[in-house]
Amino acid sequence: MTYTETMPVYVIDKPLGLTSHDVVARARRALATRRVGHTGTLDPLATGVLVVCAEESTKLVQFLTADSKDYLAFVALGAGSRTLDAEGPLEEAPQVPLPSRERLEEVLSGFVGEQLQVPPQFSAISVGGVRAYDVARRGGALELPARPVSLHELRLLAVAQNPGQAAALRFAPTPDGRWDLDAAGRAFTLPAALGEFPVLVLWARVGSGTYLRSLARDLGEALGTRAHLTGLVRTRVGRFGLGQAVSLEQLSASAGLSDLEALDLPRFEADPQLARALRDGKRPATDLEGRYLITHAGALVAVADALGGQWKVVRAWAQS
Repeated sequence: MTYTETMPVYVIDKPLGLTSHDVVARARRALATRRVGHTGTLDPLATGVLVVCAEESTKLVQFLTADSKDYLAFVALGAGSRTLDAEGPLEEAPQVPLPSRERLEEVLSGFVGEQLQVPPQFSAISVGGVRAYDVARRGGALELPARPVSLHELRLLAVAQNPGQAAALRFAPTPDGRWDLDAAGRAFTLPAALGEFPVLVLWARVGSGTYLRSLARDLGEALGTRAHLTGLVRTRVGRFGLGQAVSLEQLSASAGLSDLEALDLPRFEADPQLARALRDGKRPATDLEGRYLITHAGALVAVADALGGQWKVVRAWAQS
């Protein structure tokens, strides 16, 4: 098998209602291989970019899961839910006047930067070998410690009077890679709303491990009410945007992206001797610093860290 024949990386536009596991199962059938993995879970009620890797490209998963991500988030004010999203059941809160846009933006600015965030009970977080969602589905709750997360940007795009108005909005990417309102853009299918509540439409750029459902909960508390996520669209994972994504129906005919296109790392072209040494797990000398994508003759050799004057291989690829 030559390098160009290895299975590539695929960017899928995940539809509403499927789990990430469901998407992987369908990808296995479409690509006729069992070796398929995804690089970051999307909840069933979320849509948008889900990156999957097949065959040898599954070695990339560990590097792609840490990428930052962009979202369009729809936050309903005035009611919470145990799941923190539109799955429910609904837990209404006392009604409070809708804050002004200035007040909303002030509160949102307080969430930008490094934060400590408590994960949702309905999540795959494990405590003592027990999954939080397994306990939550039985009506219980685990003590989930707050974890450090990063919210790089958080912008208020619109304040909709109700979920129907929010669902009618259209969006498009901007030249700088963000998303904004655009009457000629794309509308997204949102989950069935739990009730008639005002909806904040946000664009967020966050670090790995950040839960937008938790952000919705915490935003409601900061505004003196309850809130839940009534819709979520992931528009970017690392260097993969929604414009590159294909539907599950298009997957079998998709060319995908090569390993070299997938990793957003500086490249270093190795000579034959260095390529051989790195594939053998040796630590040749270098005067560089940082993490690099090592290539030779158009093929991926390794992801390696240049530390203390030596190359240290993190993951190597066999010569094809």
